[in-house]
Amino acid sequence: MSRTLPPLNALRAFEAAARHESFSRAAEELGVSHSAISRHVRGLEARLGVQLFRDASRGVALTAEGGHYLQRITPAFDVIGEATEGLADAPAGRVVVNSEPVFAAKIVVPLMAKFQQDLPEVELRLVGSNELADLDRYEADLAIRYAKTGHLNEPSDLLSDAPIYPFTAPGYLKDDTLRPEDLTRLPLLRDRGPNIWIDWVAHAGFDVDVPDPPWRMRAALALEMAVHGAGIYLGASDGTHLDEAAGRLVRVSDVGFRQGSFHLLTSGQAGRRKAVRSVRTWLLDHTKALRSGEDQPNG
Repeated sequence: MSRTLPPLNALRAFEAAARHESFSRAAEELGVSHSAISRHVRGLEARLGVQLFRDASRGVALTAEGGHYLQRITPAFDVIGEATEGLADAPAGRVVVNSEPVFAAKIVVPLMAKFQQDLPEVELRLVGSNELADLDRYEADLAIRYAKTGHLNEPSDLLSDAPIYPFTAPGYLKDDTLRPEDLTRLPLLRDRGPNIWIDWVAHAGFDVDVPDPPWRMRAALALEMAVHGAGIYLGASDGTHLDEAAGRLVRVSDVGFRQGSFHLLTSGQAGRRKAVRSVRTWLLDHTKALRSGEDQPNG
């Protein structure tokens, strides 16, 4: 049976441009020039006899016909991708993980060498950002995000609910024990807002007013300041374990509490790819200790 099919390169160009709503980003994804994407799309529009895109303030936007066409061809691309991956013995391809910066730097990056050994055919691209990637537009295949309430409003996997403790550099405090008077005279650093020191003081049972720091820096900077002896850091133990193990940080109280958690979100369409599923399973397997309950807080 003969099929009426436009050139597949034109379809790929259209599908990528439609997902990103940008010819430039589609060109970057497919490894071609902006003009090549434009040429393919215009040729496809001429062949179909419809306008697929219109100009927008940022990039391009789909017309009604373009949106309908994208909805119809996307499942076909997914089926082709799954069939192709099904022929391979091992997962392969590029997987983009968008992660909260501290989690990326302190949890994922130290595991990268092991990842490359375990999944050598998968190219893992790790992007550290406080902005949540739009998984529906394929800005990332997986996203790691913190939820203060302990859950997100969409399906996700729990990665870490590690408890929060105070840490500082060795020798910064006398006998490395945090006392109430220290809270009023020393720089207090934190990785979550608004002022979780107030919550920690309540758990510790200290009768002291906690000053609100005049400004709040990013968690990565607050953690590094504590490592270099410039204050006391209050944050989750998942982000401090490497510095503790290396002797750069010490926990200055056994009083801890849990507040929020990190979760792994998977793009609905990308989750059908073997490589994405393999990365998701690998990340969950290698973060078990962060949610095992072994590091139980006191207080």
